[in-house]
Amino acid sequence: MAKRARGTIRPGQRAPLQRSSSAARQPVAAPPLASPTVTPRPATLTPEEEARAAEIEARLVAAERSAEEAARRQVRGRRAPDREAPVRAGSIAVRASEEYAYVIRDVKRIALIGGSMIVLLIVLWVLSEAGIGPIAS
Repeated sequence: MAKRARGTIRPGQRAPLQRSSSAARQPVAAPPLASPTVTPRPATLTPEEEARAAEIEARLVAAERSAEEAARRQVRGRRAPDREAPVRAGSIAVRASEEYAYVIRDVKRIALIGGSMIVLLIVLWVLSEAGIGPIAS
């Protein structure tokens, strides 16, 4: 492999930025100050603003109440869930419960296969002791 020379550009890379020395020496201009014609907002609300805020709050409270009543109506018709405590959707407990379901199913399969093999061995031993089958002596 050949040695690379300084200043060359490999494929897929950009050339270095060309900066002039005068740009680095110039100070940055300060942002313009606010114009003196801008008046600050008063600390209190006008009566129109208060009325509008009260109207918006009343709408929000009414929407919350109707949502709560709808939720109560739905809950009354349903059976209580079997879970002991609600779990957040993205929590570790949810993922762990899903993993435990796989583990429990696999352990049951292992126990079933192992138990059936032990039963088969016992049956073959009984048959060989009784003198029945191809293993009889």
